[in-house]
Amino acid sequence: MNHLEFHRHRRLRSSAGIRAMVRENHVTVNDLIHPLFVVEGSNIKHEIPSMPNVFHFSLDNFRREVNEVSELGIQSIILFGVPDHKDECSSQAYAEEGIVQKAIRVAKEENPNLVITTDVCLCQYNPAGHCGIVENGEILNDPSLELIAKTALSHAQAGADIVAPSDMMDGRIAAIRHTLDQNGFLNVPVISYAVKYASAYYGPFREAAHSTPAFGDRKTYQMDPANSREALREAASDVAEGADMLMVKPALSYMDIIRQLRDNWDLPIVAYNVSAEYAMVKAAAQNGWIDERALVMETMTGFKRAGADLILTYFSKDIAGYLKAGY
Repeated sequence: MNHLEFHRHRRLRSSAGIRAMVRENHVTVNDLIHPLFVVEGSNIKHEIPSMPNVFHFSLDNFRREVNEVSELGIQSIILFGVPDHKDECSSQAYAEEGIVQKAIRVAKEENPNLVITTDVCLCQYNPAGHCGIVENGEILNDPSLELIAKTALSHAQAGADIVAPSDMMDGRIAAIRHTLDQNGFLNVPVISYAVKYASAYYGPFREAAHSTPAFGDRKTYQMDPANSREALREAASDVAEGADMLMVKPALSYMDIIRQLRDNWDLPIVAYNVSAEYAMVKAAAQNGWIDERALVMETMTGFKRAGADLILTYFSKDIAGYLKAGY
C-alpha cells in the first residue's frame, strides 16, 4: 500500500482540541433571538400544549421571565402579543396601551440593555386571523400598509429597538421605513420576514398566537414552498425598500434559501427555527428517541453553516444553558 497517494483529512479530527481549533462555524448566545408570548391579565403562565416549556405570560410573569432570560446571557427577544379584544381594524395592534406596547416598556424597565424586537402583523388582532385588512373575503394589500406601518411606529414609540414585519404584504418595508423616518425613528432597524413560506410548520405557533385564519389560508401572500427564485425577488424588493436584515421562515427545510440570500446580500440573515421544528424535537426527546442537546446544537450549527448570522428559536434558553455548561 506504500505506493498509494492520498490526503489524510483525519489528521485534523484526531483530538477534541484540534477539532475545536479548526471548527468553521460556532453557535454563541449572541446569535439567539428568544421569542416570548405576552397576554393580558395577571398571574398567567400557561404552557402552550404543543410547545413544551413555551408559555403565555401576563406582564407580571413576563417581568420575571425577562430577568431569567437576561441572566442566561440572551441579549435579544422578540415579542408576540395576544390581545383580549379583536376587531376588523386590528386596533389593538397599534394601540398605545396594547399588550406588546406595554410589554416593551416592562422589558426596558427590567433590562434597559435588552434588544427588543417586535413582530409587526395584524393577524392575531382581527377576527379573520389574516395579516391584512379583509374585505369580501379578500386580503387587501395597499389599505393594509397604513395599519402595518402604524403598528411598527407604535412599537418604536413604546421603546422597541427593532421592528420585524411578518405580514408579507407587498410594499410593507417601504411603508414602515417611510413612517419611522418621518417620525424621527431613523435609527430603528427593520428585520424583514423577507422570505416567508406558506408552511405547514406553523401549526403550533397559530395555537400560541391565537391567529389561525377564520377562513381560507395565507397562500395569496405567503410564498409557495416550491419556489426559490421567487425568494430572491422578494428579498431584493425588501433590500431596495430599506430592510436592514433579512429573515427566512421556516429555517430547517429552507437552508438552501438561507444560503442563496447569504450569497447574494451582505446584510445580516436571520433564520427562524419555527414552532413545529421545535415541537417535533421536543416530542421525540420526550419519547427518548433522540439526544435532544446534540440534535439541537447540530441543527443550530447547520443554520450558521448555511449562512445565518442570527437564529430566532424557541430553543434559545436551552441553548444558553448548554453553552454555559461548556457544550
